[in-house]
Amino acid sequence: RADAARRLVLIHTHTGEVLDAVFGAAAGYRPAELGRLDWLLRDFRTGDVQPLDARLFDLLCELAKAAGVEARYEVISAYRSPATNAMLVATTGGVSSKSLHMEGKAIDVRLVGVPLARLRDLALARAAGGVGYYPDSEFVHLDVGRVRSWSG
Repeated sequence: RADAARRLVLIHTHTGEVLDAVFGAAAGYRPAELGRLDWLLRDFRTGDVQPLDARLFDLLCELAKAAGVEARYEVISAYRSPATNAMLVATTGGVSSKSLHMEGKAIDVRLVGVPLARLRDLALARAAGGVGYYPDSEFVHLDVGRVRSWSG
């Protein structure tokens, strides 16, 4: 990518951890910063860390830019181990047994200062992958899989 520095501020709602990372620049991705993002976005239930698809981070930056705000997100869920995903499938409605969270290709977020429906609409317009809208749980699911959408 040949654009300016790409920065994310992520607040993990379950661990309370905050990370301000400049993960990319014109020269490409910064591996050490990607590693810091992967750590923050680990399976908070098991501690398992999985590299996340950097396209997710690019998407988060693009959506914040489209909304006209800083890329500051509250993160509900990112990487999920197979064990955590199986537990959620058994105990929570609407969780896929083949979730892209297990592949490091999905994240559930809120964009600080932007209404949830607006984040959903911006993501749908971007057509970069899956968009799940969960207004009752107050998050939008974003992934870099095939383009599709749903409400939960």
